[in-house]
Amino acid sequence: METVILILGLLFVAFMALGIYVSVKIIGAAKRGVDRTITQARRTVEETTLRAKSFGQVGVAGELAQLRLSLRTSMRATQDALQAGVAEDASLSESLGLFQRLSVHGRELDDELKRLEREPDRATVASLLPGLKQRTERITHSAESLRWAARDRARQFADDDLAALNTQIDVEAGALRHWTVEEPATGAGAGGAGSGADGRGSDRSRSAQVGEEGPEALTARDPRAQTGYPWQKTVRPETTN
Repeated sequence: METVILILGLLFVAFMALGIYVSVKIIGAAKRGVDRTITQARRTVEETTLRAKSFGQVGVAGELAQLRLSLRTSMRATQDALQAGVAEDASLSESLGLFQRLSVHGRELDDELKRLEREPDRATVASLLPGLKQRTERITHSAESLRWAARDRARQFADDDLAALNTQIDVEAGALRHWTVEEPATGAGAGGAGSGADGRGSDRSRSAQVGEEGPEALTARDPRAQTGYPWQKTVRPETTN
């Protein structure tokens, strides 16, 4: 009896532990989903605000907003392209590592631009704009180089696969059209050699034979020679001269 109670207690503890583990996993997944949604919503709001500032404001504030918007758009597009491609092409993992290193500089620049948006000394900020533009161009150029290289690589793979597929389809189509292959003519050389010497005599012999025996009767098609498909060749009855 004590053994049964002990087993039931162990099963109860095991089920409790399993339930707690599953609950923790579900709560963690839900929390990550909520955090991801909040991050995306905050990012969307921030980018919308930057677009409004870049188009609605002039001077230093508008230029800073335009730099931030250009930087964030280029970095996000490159990140999406590399993360989508690395699942199919493992060689992009090194490119993704380089992009992560580039992202550190991009985040530092974005934070600096964000701080300068709240800087009241517009003259000092205006003097820093050329250097900020140069840094932004360098980072976005590197990001675009990685992005377009990954896209060109994926397109080249797709073109190679399509070319191989077209070749296989052409071979299969030729095999399916096997009835269209012309059979080599037998005895062509011998017939050509004797046609010059015996051409007239053969014509007179055949004319005489037709005049004596009458025209050949039309031979009806043999039902047994009918094939199962209309495109296959039918067996032709042999004729004797």
